[in-house]
Amino acid sequence: MNGTNYAGGHGIMGGPSKEVELSADEKRGLRRAVAGIVSRTESYLPDGYVVGSELTYGSNGPEATVAVRPPAGHPVSAGFQPDAEDIEAGLDDADRDEVAKGLAASAAAQVMYAMGDDPVPVAR
Repeated sequence: MNGTNYAGGHGIMGGPSKEVELSADEKRGLRRAVAGIVSRTESYLPDGYVVGSELTYGSNGPEATVAVRPPAGHPVSAGFQPDAEDIEAGLDDADRDEVAKGLAASAAAQVMYAMGDDPVPVAR
């Protein structure tokens, strides 16, 4: 299990050939929403997990990625492309919480898989 995926449909925001411009307010809203997912994900995890995000704007519209690097095991990530309605209305709290919980659970599972049945102490 290398990640969790929460994604909108392809061709969002006018199709792949149409460049999408977001207003400054829309960009700020998306940044806040992604930062909220990062914050919620961090709140579900103990120290030792690193959570980060990236928000890019391409020809298919905005795309957000939130990733977690657990202290052991493989990193996990969730990516999504909000559609025009999500951008105007803002990302739903329940959706943000679902993504955060899924990432936290996946990251914790990576640690469990990496540790195996006989964990070796790494500190005193």
